[in-house]
Amino acid sequence: MYLKILGHPVFTNLNFHMPMIVDLSHPLVMLTGENGSGKSTLLHSIYYALREEKVDGFVYRLETGNVTPGKAYLFDAEQHNPRVQPELFQDQPEMIEFLKMASHGQVMLSLFRETFPKLPEGTTLLLDEPEMALSISNQRRVLKMLMELVDQKKFRIICATHSQVFIDAPETYVINLDRHINRNVATTDQGIEGASTIQ
Repeated sequence: MYLKILGHPVFTNLNFHMPMIVDLSHPLVMLTGENGSGKSTLLHSIYYALREEKVDGFVYRLETGNVTPGKAYLFDAEQHNPRVQPELFQDQPEMIEFLKMASHGQVMLSLFRETFPKLPEGTTLLLDEPEMALSISNQRRVLKMLMELVDQKKFRIICATHSQVFIDAPETYVINLDRHINRNVATTDQGIEGASTIQ
């Protein structure tokens, strides 16, 4: 599965060249790079493409090949912080009590355990810095859980992250946005040619 970004209002200002070809064929992809390198922007672009949403300024084509991506679910650790949105658990009084007593990391880990396994088989899960507030040992637990979702529920997972635990794991495919190499892309039967940043 490849995402071909033909035009983008942010990436053109980040020294990326169009079209940008992003290889998403691996089931567990990690987007990494310094702050401001475009990880979250790329993650949201992938989300919009999977949902076939038309967002102003984004011009892209998703080529799934023989892959059928499931329903896309985007998790942003800042926006989905249960401490900030306790109304998410208005029907679960025991969870609201847990939010009051547990640490931020414990709350986030519990949210991962309760939420992700309930998503349908074949889900494409997009995670924006899920390691936020998690200790190294809990990051390992989350990585193990993500690998189980890939193996047992056929998830495809794309994660924007700074976590060395995620990046160094041999099971993950890493796209480093700091080291993008521009190279020519031969014309294909879809007629795409030009400079590619990520492949």
